[in-house]
Amino acid sequence: MTLNFTPAGGLLAELDLLRVELAGPIAHVQLNRPGKRNAISDGMLQQLQTAFVNLPAGVRAAVLSGAGEHFCAGLDLTSLSESTVAEGVMHSRMWQGAMDTLQFGRFPIVSSLHGAVVGGGLEIASATHIRVAETSTYYGLPEGQHGIFVGGGGSARVPRLVGVACMTDMMLCGRVLDAQEGLQRGFSQYLVGAGEGFAKACELARRIAGNAPLSVFAITQALPRIADMSQPDGLFVESLMAAIAQGDEGAKQRMRDFVEGRAAKVRRPS
Repeated sequence: MTLNFTPAGGLLAELDLLRVELAGPIAHVQLNRPGKRNAISDGMLQQLQTAFVNLPAGVRAAVLSGAGEHFCAGLDLTSLSESTVAEGVMHSRMWQGAMDTLQFGRFPIVSSLHGAVVGGGLEIASATHIRVAETSTYYGLPEGQHGIFVGGGGSARVPRLVGVACMTDMMLCGRVLDAQEGLQRGFSQYLVGAGEGFAKACELARRIAGNAPLSVFAITQALPRIADMSQPDGLFVESLMAAIAQGDEGAKQRMRDFVEGRAAKVRRPS
């Protein structure tokens, strides 16, 4: 069952390449260039960053989707122009900044994937925290075939999901992964039937929004950074985050509820 979303107002309503909706603590941001298979231009990327920076303070989780038959077919190559090396570096840094806004923003993002998740679209998906794929989903990195290289953080994020060897194969040989192989390798955490992705993403976003805020902060902000640290440094940061999270009054109440039998216990999947 999906949520009752209503259109966002103000600045968010002015973003003509996106559709932004709200339902209590859940936001829905949709890439909205279906006629272009949601291909990403600089303008669309900047609007995406603007949307996530300016969502209301009460938002606790977001769903990111794509209108039409595809999540995102990658970079809009028609928007590229010849540039110097310095201009290319700055362009890449702009893309990386937008992706950092997704990964290290105020709340977790659940992406609902279907159809093409290719190139820049895969970079966007890999910057989200939970990925739900429909059976129509396929993943590609055609940059090697186009004579270019990823520039939106893909070389840092994609190998953490599927490994360097898999990404190398996709870029050098043009290999495309279908939804099932994407699930097995780690591009998605959930695989659902056609047309079921958005509802599942909303269900997960509702679950996330109900978690203790400091715990969510530790998971989204500290966990990926700890993974990049040496083990002794990571363990020290883990101790700090554990102490901060459990010191929150909301967390203390949740623990009391669990100890006193008022909270659900972990069960074997049915």
